[in-house]
Amino acid sequence: MNTPRSPRGPLLVRLLRAAILTLIGLTLLALLLAGSLMAVQRALAERIAPGIHVGEVALDGMTRAQAAEALANQYGAAEKVFYTFQHGERIWTAPALEIGLRLPAEQLAERAFVIGHADDARQNMRDIARAWLDGINLPLRYVFDEAVALRFLGDLANEINRPRQDASLRIEGLQVAIDSGESGQRLDIAATLSHLRAAVLAGRGGAIPLVVHKSPPRSWNVGEVARRVQTALSAPLRLFGTRANGDPLPPWLVMPAQIRAALSVWLQPVDGEMRFDVAVDMSAFRPFLKSLAPSLESAPVDSRLDFDPATSQLRALTPASSGRSLDVAETLRRLEAAVFSLGARRVDMVFIPRPPRFDEATTAAELGIRELVAEATTYYWGSGQNRRDNIGLGASKLHGIVVAPGEEFSFNQQLGDITAAAGYLEGSVILGGATVTGIGGGICQVSTTMYRAALKGGYAIAERHSHGYRVGYYEYAGAGPGLDAAIWQPTVDLRFRNNTPYHLLIESSFLPADDALQFRIYSTQRWTTRIEPPIIDDIVPPPPDLYIAADDLLPGQIRQVDWSAPGADVRVYRNIYDAAGALVEREAVFTRYQAWQAVYEVAAGDPRLPAAETNEDAAPEEAAE
Repeated sequence: MNTPRSPRGPLLVRLLRAAILTLIGLTLLALLLAGSLMAVQRALAERIAPGIHVGEVALDGMTRAQAAEALANQYGAAEKVFYTFQHGERIWTAPALEIGLRLPAEQLAERAFVIGHADDARQNMRDIARAWLDGINLPLRYVFDEAVALRFLGDLANEINRPRQDASLRIEGLQVAIDSGESGQRLDIAATLSHLRAAVLAGRGGAIPLVVHKSPPRSWNVGEVARRVQTALSAPLRLFGTRANGDPLPPWLVMPAQIRAALSVWLQPVDGEMRFDVAVDMSAFRPFLKSLAPSLESAPVDSRLDFDPATSQLRALTPASSGRSLDVAETLRRLEAAVFSLGARRVDMVFIPRPPRFDEATTAAELGIRELVAEATTYYWGSGQNRRDNIGLGASKLHGIVVAPGEEFSFNQQLGDITAAAGYLEGSVILGGATVTGIGGGICQVSTTMYRAALKGGYAIAERHSHGYRVGYYEYAGAGPGLDAAIWQPTVDLRFRNNTPYHLLIESSFLPADDALQFRIYSTQRWTTRIEPPIIDDIVPPPPDLYIAADDLLPGQIRQVDWSAPGADVRVYRNIYDAAGALVEREAVFTRYQAWQAVYEVAAGDPRLPAAETNEDAAPEEAAE
């Protein structure tokens, strides 16, 4: 029996067969396409895929070099566009390439080439297919290298920039010249670059504005200082002074050229801003003023005082007077102030008054003068009248002098010059073993008497010189040797220091009736002294008498002018005791005397006259006798 066939069987078979055939066809088509793409990819191994553009330039199938050349030909003209920069009358031009704009043709070609040339083969096939079917348009871009632009603008700045020259002044001779200065200018590179960048990116050439900042000169206070300098140099300064007695002196002139040498001008910060200043230094005139000072100054004169033991009061013997000294520093300061004055340009010297220490109103209580503390008397028996007069004059020079605590007394200073102009007379003096006529014979009797009073008062002896031989005048009335004091101006002096807390007053008495000279020292008794008798050793007999001729003597007349004295070493001790009687100091005064001969003057032709002789060993200070 025959079973009927289903009609669906052949239909399914046909449908299945058709599907298989379609799949095979599609697969073959895909394989064909893939093969084609692979063939295209192999063909484009060193070329740009079809369908790729940069800007308006189609780069299909070009090598990278060809693509770069094509882009340069199409768009390279932008590198040659000129840009202009102007400042004032100066103009600079430069192509775009020199200011940093360039076409990166090689980079653009490389970007086009990498499409379809990646490491991923399937991605490359997709990229090539997309470029082939749809096309790829890469943007055209220029590169603006601002480092190049900055270098270019920096070169411009070197030509444009100029430092500001502020106002200044200078002195030319005796005139003042003002330089008003000059403005400075500076290229603002950052602002100018901003303008350049905008123009370049917009693709337009032409003029680029240069941003230049100007800085006007600062004048400070130059005008004011110039006027002060001109005033300083306008006329001489006149310096006026007076003599010590008040009489006016002709003016000294400080000329403008001298003022110019003393001027200085400088610039300095003041309160946060700069300012000129001018000053003058007149210290160059200090030596000149110091040289003038001695002739213009005067020392104060103390009153000479006298003490009355009965009333314990002082009496002024002479009036006191003030002195003055030149104030060099203040005078210079006033000169400097007058330099900038338009007035009379007159400067008066400045003097500092020097009041006396002791005047008519000084009291004994103020000075601590209460009593007699020491006295000494010597005798000048047998002295000639000139010697007596010299002793009296010298003693008067020291009467009434006050010596302050700690102060040193100088015999030569207080006595003054021993000259005929001072009133001293000629007399016989011994010089080098001969009796000669000289000025001031007898003054050593004054210094010796003063020395003995100071020694008895316990005062500190700073300088004392003995005579070269024993002088008979000083050993009268049993005084003994070893307590004489020679002076010889200006090198040999008698000095002692008031080593007590009280002032001391020196008084002298010239007693012609007694042929005596006395010095008294009034103060407050601080201690007591005792002078021991002299200790005489190594006695040397005097040489034979010496006779010398004198023109004023007649035959048979004779006049003794010096007395013989033996040589010896003499020590005299001074003992000082405090108020309780305790010995506080024992001091030896040592003197070495040479043997000395008696000297007689006789008439010329006297048989006793020897041949001329000199004594080379005589001390020079003997001349005062």
